[in-house]
Amino acid sequence: MSYFEGFIAPVPEANRDAYRKHAGEFASLSPQFGIRRHVEAWDSDVPEGKVTDFRKAVDAKPDEKVVLAFFEYGNRQERDAANEKFMSDPRMEEMGKNMPFDGKRMIVGGFDAIVEEGSSGGSYTDGFVVPVPEQKRDAYRQLASKMAKVFRQHGASRVVEAIADDVPHGKVTDFYRAVKAEDGETVVFSFIEWPDKQTRDEAWAKIMSDESLKPEGDMPFSGQRMFWGGFDKIVDTAQQQSAQQTEAPITA
Repeated sequence: MSYFEGFIAPVPEANRDAYRKHAGEFASLSPQFGIRRHVEAWDSDVPEGKVTDFRKAVDAKPDEKVVLAFFEYGNRQERDAANEKFMSDPRMEEMGKNMPFDGKRMIVGGFDAIVEEGSSGGSYTDGFVVPVPEQKRDAYRQLASKMAKVFRQHGASRVVEAIADDVPHGKVTDFYRAVKAEDGETVVFSFIEWPDKQTRDEAWAKIMSDESLKPEGDMPFSGQRMFWGGFDKIVDTAQQQSAQQTEAPITA
């Protein structure tokens, strides 16, 4: 299965265009470093939670929005090699001089996929961060696999659930703090790709009203500390590459 570098970042709402430009510039370089796919998605339908949420995760200020992003790789070795390449590339140092967001509050970590259903695509993404007891990994994977098929049946393009592999503890924020992880818990970074927001909204309405999908018994994660939100894609290198291939002239 694939490997993902997941990111959550606070960005001033006034810097949306600057952030899109910054992310687009890096996305144009990312294939050179071995990043198979680079996605950036902008805060669209991100609810406020009582215990945790995307905004609390990065200590977002009133004038800030949240960005969900990920890099996709074939495995961790590819991720490690890519990190070495772009960390030593002088172009990265130049780009880092004028960041349109607060990098100190950005969350980052490496995750191993445990569920992958469907293929990349669409303009809308749901993101989730979930605390999972280590001893319930298998039970969580089984539940996630079941639900992935449900989301696909309701129109989702792709469903990915990825579990913490190389997730550092940060000085200001990190994935563990974001879900108030307890001793013996790991973290899952998950996303669902949808063709568009309308498809997503209609799917969730049907799923939430389906009595057969109501949880029974103990859940293999803490629902009170899980958080989620909806995001509009602003960068997707897979779609850009597909568009370029479609537009390429046919030669004899």
